[in-house]
Amino acid sequence: MNPTALSLRASLALSWRMLRRDLRAGELGLLLVALIIAVASLTSVGFFTDRVAQALGREANQLLGGDLVLVSDHALDPAWRQEATSRGLQSVVSSTFTSMASRGDSAQLAGVKAVEDGHPLRGAIRIAPGLNQPDAPAPGIPARGELWLDERLASALGAKVGDQIGLGASSFRMAAVLSFESDRGANFFSLLPRLIFNAADLPATGLIQPGSRVVHRLHVAGEAKAVAGFDAWARPRLKRGESLENVDNARPEVRSILDRTERFLRFAAMLAVVLAAVAVGLATRRFVERHLDGCAVMRCVGASQSRLMGLFLGEFALLGLGAGAVGCLIGFGVQFGLNALLGSLVGFPLPAPGGWPVVHGLGVSLLLLLGFALPPLIRLGRVPTLRVLRREWDGMAAREGLAWAAGALVLAALLVAIARDWLLGAAVVGGFALAFAVYGLVGWAALAALGRVRGVASSGWRYGIASLKRRPVASLVQILALGMGITALLLLTLVRSDLLANWKQATPIDAPNRFVINIQPEQLEPVREFFRAEGRPAPNLQPMIRGRLVAINGRPVGPDDYAEDRAKRLVDRDFNLSFDTRLPDGNSVVEGLWHGQASTPQFSVEQGLAQTLGLSMGDVLTFEIAGSRSEARITSLRKLDWDSMRVNFFVIAGPGMLESFPASYITSFYLPATKMDFANRLVAAFPNFTVIDVAAVISQIQGMVDQLIAAVQFVFGFAVVAGVIVLFGALQSTHDEREKELAILRTLGARNAQLRAALLAEFAVLGLIAGGLAGVGASGIGWALGHFVFKLPYVPDVLPVLAGALAGVAVVTLAGWYGTRHLLAQPPLASLRALN
Repeated sequence: MNPTALSLRASLALSWRMLRRDLRAGELGLLLVALIIAVASLTSVGFFTDRVAQALGREANQLLGGDLVLVSDHALDPAWRQEATSRGLQSVVSSTFTSMASRGDSAQLAGVKAVEDGHPLRGAIRIAPGLNQPDAPAPGIPARGELWLDERLASALGAKVGDQIGLGASSFRMAAVLSFESDRGANFFSLLPRLIFNAADLPATGLIQPGSRVVHRLHVAGEAKAVAGFDAWARPRLKRGESLENVDNARPEVRSILDRTERFLRFAAMLAVVLAAVAVGLATRRFVERHLDGCAVMRCVGASQSRLMGLFLGEFALLGLGAGAVGCLIGFGVQFGLNALLGSLVGFPLPAPGGWPVVHGLGVSLLLLLGFALPPLIRLGRVPTLRVLRREWDGMAAREGLAWAAGALVLAALLVAIARDWLLGAAVVGGFALAFAVYGLVGWAALAALGRVRGVASSGWRYGIASLKRRPVASLVQILALGMGITALLLLTLVRSDLLANWKQATPIDAPNRFVINIQPEQLEPVREFFRAEGRPAPNLQPMIRGRLVAINGRPVGPDDYAEDRAKRLVDRDFNLSFDTRLPDGNSVVEGLWHGQASTPQFSVEQGLAQTLGLSMGDVLTFEIAGSRSEARITSLRKLDWDSMRVNFFVIAGPGMLESFPASYITSFYLPATKMDFANRLVAAFPNFTVIDVAAVISQIQGMVDQLIAAVQFVFGFAVVAGVIVLFGALQSTHDEREKELAILRTLGARNAQLRAALLAEFAVLGLIAGGLAGVGASGIGWALGHFVFKLPYVPDVLPVLAGALAGVAVVTLAGWYGTRHLLAQPPLASLRALN
């Protein structure tokens, strides 16, 4: 056999024996656990997102209901379908909107889909003959005069197969229970209970009126070449409000929500990796300190520097691969939990994960070791033989800073790679750097200030504080690690609860909780009479005209003119415009003058919209409405009280501008829980109305958000464990020094009670500083979120600060005492002999 191969084999065998010895001795326990936690947190997210990516790739056509879909917010031009047919493609049209479905005295807001025969061209619809019965593929679409209700809608209406269901001006027979739609998607429409009926019945319902929000889709399918040809022909002809979806961007709303979810999950995993990296560095530093003497002896008997480095690199490589394998197994199990929490957001079964997350997990394990273990290990290879006689070695301390700097650079690069997003990666790296700097400065100042209280403290507290000041670097590392972990925990618990409570309090108790849309002009007086007959005040009915912003100051505008996603969406869709001479309730003019009865054309614009689109006072806006254009200057900017839940408009025109355009009307009102049947009677009297229960909609959206929060907290559990590991690692990094100090003090006559008090005081002060910093930091971040993001009058509470301080004291004291209590039971002579 090749001598080089024999040498390599012998080195690996010796590295393996060294690894087994160090594991049995407990030298690598914390390092091993830290690596496992880091890999498990990443691979759990990686396995889940890999399954989602595979599903989106495999089922893209089913998600679309075809090979290509033309989406439009207005009626489709027949030329689209004619071109598809001329190219030999199959095509069907579907229309989706929201409306009220009723049965007897019950009514429920539903997502409605009208489909043509042949839908879906790709994918499947499954139906069941009744509630809680086995389903099967649907043989077609509902027959004329029939519809299918999903289980939620059927349960809400108390309907069963054979019942009559009211939809607009028509009545349909419930023919089956809808159990699955491959092209359902994951947007607001899909959150609602669903029903499907035949598109041939749509005109008779009278649900499509001026101002109605309907999404029309032309699904096409056929040979790949013909589909590609139609795609190439259609794209240059797309107009405002029209877009094409294919297998590459199938269900952008699904991808959008899952991308956002993945970012949250990756952020939680990145926190675990940061803490695990600190733990790896601490554990490796102690490992190096404890092996310097052994390496010096090996140098004396002829081992070269390269030989020593090769042995230790082999040992740590085996450790990294083993920890990575165990972490991947744990991550594989945890991803089933993520699937249980988030699977409903996807809307379809997920395939088994692939092997790339395993490769990533093993790579992360080795990179963490490379970044935080390799630099200190270089010291082992360079240890001089003189250390056998002298414990000092000039130059080791000077290289410590370079080692940590190299580790920090590797960690930063690793975080950016994990984020898969330069902006997110840079934000996380910069955020952690800022937090570490602030916590570090405050922590260092707090440690320096401890000297002032030593003179007034008891002997136990004096010894504990002196111990912290003797090891300032180790104490500061513990403060940083604990502070970051507790900050994240407080943000996900106390501060989040405070923000939600402020949100709920910001909305008045009697704020409107029902919106009514699709009110036609000829129904205005009948609606007022209906309210008065029911003993309720006449509602404020406001006109709503759909218009698209096409120019600013005479310059055409489109989505490509803006970088921000929200601005792109606003410009690419129709606005709900209104006109009024009276300043609506909950509105206040912050710039300019309200137009009132002025006869000159004027627009009043909401302040936030103006900021998003870069609009200023005096700008001329041009809207296209029903094929005509309306143009006027901005003469006022308004601030809206969105929490009032009243009807609000971004743009309100002056009198005489929009009255001639087709309009529907909208209103809102407060409905007590004891008067729920009023909404049912309203829908029965006016079948074309859509009554939106805002409380129910918010509850549905909050349910989805709660799923995301639960998943993030689920992954965040790894960060909590990593924080505890950092604590033990930091304590162990000074374990030998503490053991020697306690042995000397006991030899000099110190009693166990005094030493116990000193240890508890040291840990309590450390926890108090870290927890207090975390509480203040969490409160500050919560204020920033409330003030700048959620626009809530959030006032930081003292509770997070107190909770953080108490949690820090309790956790650090218990963990520190658990790791050091055995030192008081060990004879001083045994401790001194073990350390010499």
